[in-house]
Amino acid sequence: MEKNITIGMDLGDKSHSICVLRDAEKIMECEVTNTAKDIEKYFKKHPGAKVIIETGTHSPWVSRMLVKTGFNVLVGNTRKLRAIWDSRQKSDVRDAEMLARIGRFDPQLLSPIQHRGEQSQLDLELIRGREVIVSARTKMVNHVRGAVKAMGQRIPKCSTDCFHRRAREALKDSQLLAVEEPVLKMIELMTEKIHELDKRINVMACENYPETGRLQQINGVGPLTSLAYVLILEDGKRFQKSRDVGAFLGMTPRRDQSGETDKQLRISKAGNAELRRLLVGCAHYILGHFGPDCDLRRFGQRLMLRGGKNAKRRAVVAVARKLAVLLHRLWVSGAIYDPLWNTKLHKQTAA
Repeated sequence: MEKNITIGMDLGDKSHSICVLRDAEKIMECEVTNTAKDIEKYFKKHPGAKVIIETGTHSPWVSRMLVKTGFNVLVGNTRKLRAIWDSRQKSDVRDAEMLARIGRFDPQLLSPIQHRGEQSQLDLELIRGREVIVSARTKMVNHVRGAVKAMGQRIPKCSTDCFHRRAREALKDSQLLAVEEPVLKMIELMTEKIHELDKRINVMACENYPETGRLQQINGVGPLTSLAYVLILEDGKRFQKSRDVGAFLGMTPRRDQSGETDKQLRISKAGNAELRRLLVGCAHYILGHFGPDCDLRRFGQRLMLRGGKNAKRRAVVAVARKLAVLLHRLWVSGAIYDPLWNTKLHKQTAA
């Protein structure tokens, strides 16, 4: 076992650059083809070594494979490694050496992250695939609406699910229908596929991730959001406090403090963008016309009453952050959700 060996590996699409350090001395530089067989064959030469890589397309499966074969693998956060990506002498070989030296000196400088398991990654791809289809359908709907407006007509307001039917009805006497029919066909097909994926997501949440049921106690949180929450966080016990989830998802303000200056900045947006978007969507529902009376809604309404240009937007983000914290608390504690728990507590305290 080579405990004094540190290996930095700069991951590429076709090959990986490798730098091997023994203590602080560079003893080898080489390249390895990006295949599981070749990577495993090379690393057999250095059993038990510390391996440093960066986040990227190939980092999840490479890190899982090396961990299984007994290596101590650290995955550095690319965004935090300015010494690498902002270098004036940047090259794959130098990047690998810098990874090795930083990981050898102080692993915390890597801001190491933990990749999710293989099964969680596979299940999460179902949600991501749905998002791709939804995004493509939205672009097609906007295209049709824009084309119709340019001809002096309009398609009535309607949900996206029934857009293809409403569009055909509105254009039945227009020559534009024949032109836009292929796009409407694709919109119809995509809508059917989205409904199929929604059913699969619902079944997966119920059968494979029963803890999502605890999260769905909150009105506005459905199978999609609850499943994405569980898959992206993966292990609720990784956070010592539920409040830490807000920062993990990039929903807390950035900070730029120096001396007497302490600026008020926007949220960091450092976490998972997909889950953050879903939580913001839930917050819009909670604060909307059909949102149920609950502590989250009352909290958001108090923020909106402060007024200001961005009051509604800030309230939505604040509610989404509180929702993320509440979901984690329900997940790890298994508690029954009481929509007005804080309100009742304040009344008892006042009495």
